[in-house]
Amino acid sequence: MRGSVDGLASSAPLGPTLPAVFAEDDLAQRFVAGLDEVLAPILNVLDCLEAYFAPALAPADFVRWLGGWVGAETDGTESGGLPADPARSGDPSDPAEAGERARAEARLRAAVAAAAHLHRIRGTRAGLAETVRLAFGAEPEITESGGADWSARPLGPFPGEPRPRLHVRLRLPRPTPADTYRLDALVAAARPAHMPYTVQVTAAERNPEK
Repeated sequence: MRGSVDGLASSAPLGPTLPAVFAEDDLAQRFVAGLDEVLAPILNVLDCLEAYFAPALAPADFVRWLGGWVGAETDGTESGGLPADPARSGDPSDPAEAGERARAEARLRAAVAAAAHLHRIRGTRAGLAETVRLAFGAEPEITESGGADWSARPLGPFPGEPRPRLHVRLRLPRPTPADTYRLDALVAAARPAHMPYTVQVTAAERNPEK
């Protein structure tokens, strides 16, 4: 995953470790200096290995790999592979585009960091809401048929509705058809396995500036 980095110095250069007979040998020193340039990125990773397992600190490409290890609920857009949007220029140097990619990377890091916690509450309303919020950066509206209640007498009425259902509605500033597909995939993965569901993505209401 790590390639060569121009100008990166090795933390353990080979030249000083050579036998004394090669200490003044220019050819030998230049030869091992070339090896130092090849080995420097590897040694740099080993020196910072602890940071590679911290989602907030690891390089973005490694965070995507780490997300596969912990089974994070991601769909690829959190890593910067943003869906096509006619309103976006597609130019990486565009400030709006760069800002959106930075937010996508932040969502990826948050999803990987929360993966272990989400596995503990998977299949619950709280787990589904948190999964959607981490992926889209917006709070979903969830309605379902389930319920909980208590009764002082036996044979009391069952809470909830007899027919299972789940509906997830998400309001986004600039929704696209791809957002509906993404939401459907996330809900299908995070819902209780037996629960039929529907999803809806709508435009968020904009408050007029005062």
